Amino acid sequence: MSYQTPLLSLKKTFFYNFFPSKAEEEACKLNNTPHVVTRELIEIRDVYPPPKINLENPWQIKKRITCDEIVLGKLVILFFEIFEYIFRYWTMDAAKSLENGYDVPIDVWDLTKEIVPKKYEGESVCLKKLYNDDFSLSCIELFNDCELGDGDEIGLYWDPRSSSLMFKLLSQIHA
Repeated sequence: MSYQTPLLSLKKTFFYNFFPSKAEEEACKLNNTPHVVTRELIEIRDVYPPPKINLENPWQIKKRITCDEIVLGKLVILFFEIFEYIFRYWTMDAAKSLENGYDVPIDVWDLTKEIVPKKYEGESVCLKKLYNDDFSLSCIELFNDCELGDGDEIGLYWDPRSSSLMFKLLSQIHA
């Protein structure tokens, strides 16, 4: 049995400011405007360790490709999945950049052909926040190379050792 040290991670979450400070309350009264609830991305120590990556089946995020994703060349990754499986391993600055609406370039490894994995990188490969708090992964070249179609199943996981997103086409509907 090999000894493996657990990877340290800090959970990212939002702190919501429901109650205005005295100064904010007075400013709202003065301007005759209601208090607006704000939120701030913060790091907390999780009481549970990060989800373990099973190297036999590491695909923590599994999803079926939709027609809209094909047309746009962007994979939608749900809010919960980004926070639970990706942000845990990111620095606070990188997570805040993405949360603040900036495109964050990342490296993506396509492990579909395990013998010869292919790396996608550069400005055209990035994560972006969507209007509904979900996120999208732009990587048109990956879509084209894998000939992704409506209903194909893919798997994703963040590899903290290489700071890269791992991708695999798990099943393809069309041939």
